Amino acid sequence: MSVPAHELQVTPLPDLSQEPGAPVGALLRGLALAVWLRLLPWLVPIALIVAWQLASTQGWLSTRVLPAPVDVAIAAWNLTASGELWTHVKVSAGRALAGLAIGGGLGLVLGLLTGTSRWLETLLDSSFQMLRNIPALAMIPLVILWFGIDESAKLFLIAISVFFPIYLNTFHGIRSVDPGLIEMGRTYGLNRWQLYRQIILPGALSSILVGLRFSLGLMWVILIVAETISAQSGIGYLTMNAREFLQTDIVLVGILLYALLGKLADVLARGLEHWWLRWHPGYSK
Repeated sequence: MSVPAHELQVTPLPDLSQEPGAPVGALLRGLALAVWLRLLPWLVPIALIVAWQLASTQGWLSTRVLPAPVDVAIAAWNLTASGELWTHVKVSAGRALAGLAIGGGLGLVLGLLTGTSRWLETLLDSSFQMLRNIPALAMIPLVILWFGIDESAKLFLIAISVFFPIYLNTFHGIRSVDPGLIEMGRTYGLNRWQLYRQIILPGALSSILVGLRFSLGLMWVILIVAETISAQSGIGYLTMNAREFLQTDIVLVGILLYALLGKLADVLARGLEHWWLRWHPGYSK
């Protein structure tokens, strides 16, 4: 006896995506992928440290030339426990940030002015380009004659070094704004200040932040040299003093501190990029 087609009951296949274990598995896979992406940039440094420790343990590297990572970690712990390390880090960070504020602030303001005004560009830009090609380190003898060996000499070296990356990128960012957007803003009735605040500055912000990232890296490089000018505190003083007593482990602690502080500054700069440019398609998640 045949059964009508409309009375047939078809058992649907089970939807695996609705199984209780499926969301948990997807969540675990996503979590594992996120952890892997976080750890991936650190694989090469970790591998180098492991190889370094192995070479020291096997006697392939002399401890006088390059102490083992364990010895460097012990030296860093002793300096931290005594409070000496934090004192030097605070002094160096204060110098670096003060120099960045002075040089970066001037670079930003002058970059905005020369990028906006043609006659200011004609008046100032050629002079800045000539000064830019003078290495900051070549000015150390003059800086000592001008400022002596106190804090102002160190701040001047840092400020003059970070000035040009921020100035150039600000100038380039202002000039790279699409003229069509400016014309559209005028069509909508925006005045000069509104055009500057709502179109020109947001359009140049990406380039300005690139200059900031470059300046943050250069800031720590110049700080190393600046702190060798008769400093009585700071990471540079710590490493130079350790060199006099052949304390190679403490010298390496200072070098690694510069690397970590530079990495931290770059992470903060990238965070500012993603926050201030969250409207930009290139920075959206």
